[in-house]
Amino acid sequence: MDWTTPEKPAEFTENRLIEAILTKHFPINSTLPAERELATHLGVTRPTLREALQRLARDGWLDIQQGKPTRVRNYLQEGNLGVLSALARFSAYQPNDFIPNLLNIRILMAPSYTRLAIERSPQEVARFTKQHITLSENKQEYASFDWEMHHKLTILSENPIFTLILNGFRELYFPMACVYFQSEKARNTSKAFYHALYQVSITPAPQKAEQITKQVMEESLSLWIKISTMELSLKKITN
Repeated sequence: MDWTTPEKPAEFTENRLIEAILTKHFPINSTLPAERELATHLGVTRPTLREALQRLARDGWLDIQQGKPTRVRNYLQEGNLGVLSALARFSAYQPNDFIPNLLNIRILMAPSYTRLAIERSPQEVARFTKQHITLSENKQEYASFDWEMHHKLTILSENPIFTLILNGFRELYFPMACVYFQSEKARNTSKAFYHALYQVSITPAPQKAEQITKQVMEESLSLWIKISTMELSLKKITN
């Protein structure tokens, strides 16, 4: 039995419009057709279209002003976490530097939320990170554990902004991590990191945890660039 929640008309409309913006069918600073024409083209009612347009305006995709045509905004400069989440879903249309930029943000964030988590809940961090000893060499298993650990650390930091930002690219994280954890070096690097976090959470040593995390996040970025470059080369060869 398929328990997948069917896509609602407004969600369908929103996704179609985002795709049209990302493919430059409606480029930045262009204006959308009139509501009646756009609703007919999308095959939805005008109330459904208005709901989708309001959502897109809220997230920074569109500029809606009464009496003026709806304008496509520069979403990378004017958007919010909703744009980040959408870019994670529409991976085929991401800018080339999107994932490295995300990883650079993680370099800035992860050391802080890891230090805070160990300052505030060292026993909880130790309890979770101790589970790394049961990891197999399965890339999906590593991807799941890595996500759960970072998510847990953001919650234990007691700063919900960290969690909200991380959740913004939840849909991208798992497929990206599966590519990353194909590499034995990546798995070994992360397993050593999990063990180090376990050790510093027992002590506890929050400042040391911050230093270790920064170093490993920087190594992860370098590894990702090498792995993704190799993946791209293999695709070119096979094509």
